[in-house]
Amino acid sequence: MSLQFTKLAYDSVDDFVYGQCKKPITCKNGMIIGGGIIYPEVNFTLPPMNATQATLPEAKRIYKEMVDGVLKKAHELHAPGVVIEFETLPQYTENPEWGIEIHKILRDTMYTYEAKYGLKSVLRMTPNDLREMSRPPIMRSGPYWDAMVRIFEQTAKDGADILAIESTGGKEINDDAIVNADLRTSVFALGCLGARDMKWLWQNITQIADTYGAISGGDSACGFANTSMVLAEQGFIPKVYAAVMRAMVTPRALVALENGAVGPGKDCAYENVYLKAITGTPISLEGKTAACAHFSPIGNIAASVADLWSNESIQQVKLLSGFAPVVSTEQLIYDCRLMNKATEKGYTKLLRDLLVESDCYLDPQAYILAPENVFEIAREIVKSQNPFIRTLNTGKKALEILQRGVDKKELHLDEREVDWIDRLRDQLDEIPEDEEAFIAEMKDEVDSDKYNIKEYGLE
Repeated sequence: MSLQFTKLAYDSVDDFVYGQCKKPITCKNGMIIGGGIIYPEVNFTLPPMNATQATLPEAKRIYKEMVDGVLKKAHELHAPGVVIEFETLPQYTENPEWGIEIHKILRDTMYTYEAKYGLKSVLRMTPNDLREMSRPPIMRSGPYWDAMVRIFEQTAKDGADILAIESTGGKEINDDAIVNADLRTSVFALGCLGARDMKWLWQNITQIADTYGAISGGDSACGFANTSMVLAEQGFIPKVYAAVMRAMVTPRALVALENGAVGPGKDCAYENVYLKAITGTPISLEGKTAACAHFSPIGNIAASVADLWSNESIQQVKLLSGFAPVVSTEQLIYDCRLMNKATEKGYTKLLRDLLVESDCYLDPQAYILAPENVFEIAREIVKSQNPFIRTLNTGKKALEILQRGVDKKELHLDEREVDWIDRLRDQLDEIPEDEEAFIAEMKDEVDSDKYNIKEYGLE
């Protein structure tokens, strides 16, 4: 049976800080995430090369080199623990045995460092969501899904601590919605299609995790909200749209936690802040120290309530000091060391507030991540148990908050961006609050060649 969240996990925003959450997770080796210490989460990937059977031996060598370098640096810098994410290349999920072999290399090396040096480490396993590789996507069966199940099951059996994914249900129609700044279609993609997919998907992932003793971690709306953020940074779409999308993906993401996921949420899911407020589960986030992977306007504020601090991803390329994953590891460790020292000295809330205020007034995407605004949006979400209504009302609440920031002259927006607040509000106001009626309308509006509505349990 699905959980229901009807109120926030926190009574006061003063308790909503980094490194601590209401429902910390204890991993198999005793490492506690969200129990008072913020840990680095390191993700790395191959340099530019083809991922084929022929290159697999070289890829395995490089992954061994990367994990050795990261763990050696973590040991040298006295890190209290480290999380490593193995986010597979698509080819390593489509050919699951390749990904399974690499996972075993990482897992065994991490065991060795823990046994030899006492360095606690946790492995997050994140296969690709291959289902979007068929057009229209086949969501609940077929060879792509079978490959995903295979790699989830075997890596969990082989010792993966956390299972995660960046799922893509609804993305096939949301891609066009993003470039057109079309919130109406995004509400359909997220609240109607995506939410239904999340329920089915996370019930399956949780069953695998429970069977093999892994943690059912969390999802990310990277293909929705982060795509919007990157396009907004490049000037292709309004930043206001990207900010609203950031909030609107939360009801979809919450479905995972209603169906067995317990965190830590994935690093690229900035919507995690709302999920932490609602559920009390630990979260990973990324910001300034993930500039190796992508730029963002939320480099400091993203750390303000994180329980893991991530670099998102970095290739194995040589820099002046050493290989990039090792460099990234050092940066993350020093970030976390400062934050943990602030906690030790009693300055957690002060540092949190500095991280927030250094960003939040300069960009709408940062503004809606300020803790007070997070709580306001989160309270709006838990008023309903219907993901469609939640998505619609979350969008309206985000626009209300942005407008208030403009009216108070504390949020800096140019005139063109301000105009988009009204335009986006008009889009949402035209959506009926009857989900069945809305779905019927969208079936006529959305190109049926792009998606198969039956794959989402709808007719």
